[in-house]
Amino acid sequence: MFFVFFNSCIGLSEILWNVTMFYGCRYVLFARFAAISFFILIFADVYYMSRMDDVPVKYDMLSVVGPTACGKTSLAVALALALDGEVISADSRQVYRGMDIGTGKDLKEYSCGGVDVPYHLIDIVDAGQKYNVFEFQRDFLVAYEDIKRRGRFPVLCGGSGMYVESVLRGYRLIPVPENPVLREQLEEKSLEELADMLASYRSLHNNTDTDTKKRAIRAIEIEEYYLNCPVEEREFPSIKTLTVGVDVSREVRRERISKRLMARIEEGLLDEVQGLLNMGVTAEQLIYYGLEYKFVTLYLTGVISFEEMLSGLETAIHRFAKRQMTWFRGMERRGVAIEWVDASLPLAQQVDIIKGLLHDKGAE
Repeated sequence: MFFVFFNSCIGLSEILWNVTMFYGCRYVLFARFAAISFFILIFADVYYMSRMDDVPVKYDMLSVVGPTACGKTSLAVALALALDGEVISADSRQVYRGMDIGTGKDLKEYSCGGVDVPYHLIDIVDAGQKYNVFEFQRDFLVAYEDIKRRGRFPVLCGGSGMYVESVLRGYRLIPVPENPVLREQLEEKSLEELADMLASYRSLHNNTDTDTKKRAIRAIEIEEYYLNCPVEEREFPSIKTLTVGVDVSREVRRERISKRLMARIEEGLLDEVQGLLNMGVTAEQLIYYGLEYKFVTLYLTGVISFEEMLSGLETAIHRFAKRQMTWFRGMERRGVAIEWVDASLPLAQQVDIIKGLLHDKGAE
């Protein structure tokens, strides 16, 4: 920091000397006043930046959210490294083992500058099983309390809006049993009819649960249980969180999604899905996971052509990203303050901005 200040002083001195020589001494007093003001401002800024890391963070946790392909994971990892923290993933599909390429589970991202950043809630469930928001809350608390107990700082990161909001707003959730009678009744309905039914409830769910009939039926099953069965709420701690959103333009987001899809196919997405089928994960189970696993499974089982898979999947991911943003805007309307950071800024600058928010807003 001292060298920034020193070099700035030298640069300004040269400018002022040239001004004095060109215009004469009548501008010397003005030049001296400008120089003193400039030095004071520079010194104050340098002093603030050098002291900022010494100011205790007033938040319990940092949350990084954003749509798919916005760069939130690399930002969360850089922030965790800067804050002596660890990342807790809030991705509803990265919990599954063996589902790597399709979920964008690049564990190399958790290494920054040659330093490995610890992560949680990735690869904790076998592919083929079902994982829900109640289980996420439970597993999140275990990870969060472990991180805090060891004196480190938790950084929640993910694009699964319901998972993130269930933590930030402290939803009191309980496990919901299956209802075979209700499921049988709902099986006769179309996906559109199920989506209309789901929209009539007032709870956590929105159209992210209508990618498949099975998801929509399960969401309705949960809503019906909450509606008709008195439940004993379990305590969920209030966690003071700074939530930042990665703001990427629609055009950039669409371009990244299209490029990333082709890259995943080249990396072996089809082989990954075929391997899961060979391991005994059923086509129905993979279709339940939606997006890459749904469309690639439909292709591998001969239901659609390669071209149909590619175009359908690209369209579905674009729509999914749009729904993610709809959810985050809804979170803001429901009382979750989100500080949006421009994704086009250099990563280091994004980190500095967010560190400043952690100190400045935390002190309010």
